[in-house]
Amino acid sequence: MAAARELVIIGAGGFGRETAEAVRALNDYGAHWKLGGYLDDDPARHGTAIDGSPVLGSTDELGNLTDVSVVVCTGRPDNYFSRRRIVERLALPPERYATIVHPSASVSATSRLGPGTVLLAQTVLTATVTVGSHVAVMPHVTLTHDDVIDDFATIASGVCLGGNVHVGRSAYVGAGALVREERSIGAGALVGMGAVVTRDIPAGEVWAGVPARRLRSAPSASSAAAG
Repeated sequence: MAAARELVIIGAGGFGRETAEAVRALNDYGAHWKLGGYLDDDPARHGTAIDGSPVLGSTDELGNLTDVSVVVCTGRPDNYFSRRRIVERLALPPERYATIVHPSASVSATSRLGPGTVLLAQTVLTATVTVGSHVAVMPHVTLTHDDVIDDFATIASGVCLGGNVHVGRSAYVGAGALVREERSIGAGALVGMGAVVTRDIPAGEVWAGVPARRLRSAPSASSAAAG
């Protein structure tokens, strides 16, 4: 029997907890992860247990955990650049990062996932989908043929992308959004919940509505677009 690989999740919020459940589901299907616990920079969580897994301390503790695999699971809609900032600060080699795919996800043989990416339950990647590193894909997302999702993007639950859609680096696509085929969402852009995207969205802008229209500039948009 293969030895269990220890995994630490950075971020003990909702996305981190959902990733922990995906890890438990993988183990039920024969994977060999040992869930060591969470690292979180909120001192109020240190020393507690969340859903049975301990919060070991802040991300600084990772320096004492040199042999564990890591996955970074942060990024609320009001702070969706945090995952990128943490990864850049940690400066770990790509092989330290786990790629977590819930066993109920459907990933075609022609699709590719980068290190540190998480696909939660019931996600579907149909044909030749390219997903970069440290991408968060929430439950019930459909990515269709030839979609490209750049590093650090977040695709919230229930999103459906038509074919040949490009989602830029660190962009956030809100829950239930629909994106027409052959459209692009620029780096650092934010698409609101339930939006219907029929036009290209420039980098660093917030769009929402049916059809989606520009509302304002995104927070920290200049740094996201530049990166």
